[in-house]
Amino acid sequence: MAKTWYPVIDYVLCTECGTCIANCSHGVYDAKKAPSPSVIHPLGCVDHCHGCGNRCPVGAITYVGENTGWTPPNGTPAANEGCCS
Repeated sequence: MAKTWYPVIDYVLCTECGTCIANCSHGVYDAKKAPSPSVIHPLGCVDHCHGCGNRCPVGAITYVGENTGWTPPNGTPAANEGCCS
């Protein structure tokens, strides 16, 4: 699990579809606030897992600690970039 890696939501872009919450198996998001994403357990996020970011239809998710050159796909899931288990 990560200490310096977690998702950051751009609430201006976010459409509150709930896709990120539904697809995170690490409990990073507060399911009680669905469909509006709220990161409540950032330490549960896995280093360099782009699972929620790859599934966000509007590209509203970036990551603290990102230095890999990854950019949000804006609605086009990246091949073989699922969520880390």
